Amino acid sequence: MFELIFTSFPAVIRYFQLRKRGEAMTVWNMKTAVFLWAVMAFILFLTIFYYHPKTYAGIVPFRTVSVVSQTSGPVVEIAVNNGDQVQTGDLLFRIENSSQVAFLSEAETQLGVVDAKEAQAKDDLIVKQARIDDIEAQLVNLREELSDAETLVKRGIGTANSVVEATAQVASAEADLRAASAELDLATIVLAESIPAERRAAEAAIESAKVQLSYTEVRSFVDGTVTQLALSLGSPTTTLVFSPAMIIIPERDPEMNIAIAAGFVQVAQNVLHDGMPVEVACESNASLSLKNAIFPGRISSLQPAVATGQVVPSGDLADLKNATERGAIQAFIELEYEAHEQMLIDGSGCVIQAYTTNKSGFVGHIIAATGVVKAASLRMKVLGSMVIGVGLLGGGH
Repeated sequence: MFELIFTSFPAVIRYFQLRKRGEAMTVWNMKTAVFLWAVMAFILFLTIFYYHPKTYAGIVPFRTVSVVSQTSGPVVEIAVNNGDQVQTGDLLFRIENSSQVAFLSEAETQLGVVDAKEAQAKDDLIVKQARIDDIEAQLVNLREELSDAETLVKRGIGTANSVVEATAQVASAEADLRAASAELDLATIVLAESIPAERRAAEAAIESAKVQLSYTEVRSFVDGTVTQLALSLGSPTTTLVFSPAMIIIPERDPEMNIAIAAGFVQVAQNVLHDGMPVEVACESNASLSLKNAIFPGRISSLQPAVATGQVVPSGDLADLKNATERGAIQAFIELEYEAHEQMLIDGSGCVIQAYTTNKSGFVGHIIAATGVVKAASLRMKVLGSMVIGVGLLGGGH
């Protein structure tokens, strides 16, 4: 519309010329003016639409957290409702935990058994040490008796048999001492290594049982709002990611800028660039006064590939019959002012109008000036979305 008005001056001049001469306006005497009008309008249309691309495929992306339990079982308590605000660590729901409690009790009992074994091993170590002390005392006496027997034989008083018997008794006592020492070493190993290993295993089993028990209390890992709660008391939970019990919309990170995603036609690739100024008009911010309805921003980055061309490994050969559906150049846009980010609603659809301002020289100034037409058109579209949204043209209500 604006383009036609701006380029209509050849027809207007010709009209006044004919009127001054008193000639009637006909197709024949207006053909040159109308032709010039059409050519100039086409050039202006092409310049404006090429250097100032626009897309309706803009959204305010946001992430969600699917709440999935790590164990299955019937739900016995639901601590939240749809729309509730939750903080990290807040209880969401509980699952029936009788089997987990039983496993924990069993693990704790096993630790008690290990404690009893340790006490028994300590007593056994004392007994074996006492036996060694007794054998060593006996061995001292037997060695003295052997020495006395050998002395008597040398003096001609004793007999050889008494020496043999004393030697055999000493050898037997030494064998008993070695056996008792081996038993003491074994008892020491049991007390120093085997029982601690059993204790560690029992403690690990207790920790594992506690973890399994903790899985029956599902808590929030983020701050956010609960939505799409699909649980009811007694209903079984599932560990499948594709069947979440509820969804949490996390609160925005105040330290992270919102990057609006927009898809431009591939033809606009040559004019799009990082830092390119844009205007963002989201439907959820539309207003009759246009106040806070259009936000200035800049393209922060461009995706280096078109998503429709991606190839993933599969067992089937790729069929390119749908390749005629062209993908879009994806751009990420950041608003100029942080206050405007707080006015955006997550998931809102937006119209993105980009402006070419990086051309130099007189022609560059002309191209930049033509962006005024697109800016005015964007504001008219915002008002149009209001008309459609309130139901005057069949949309909305």
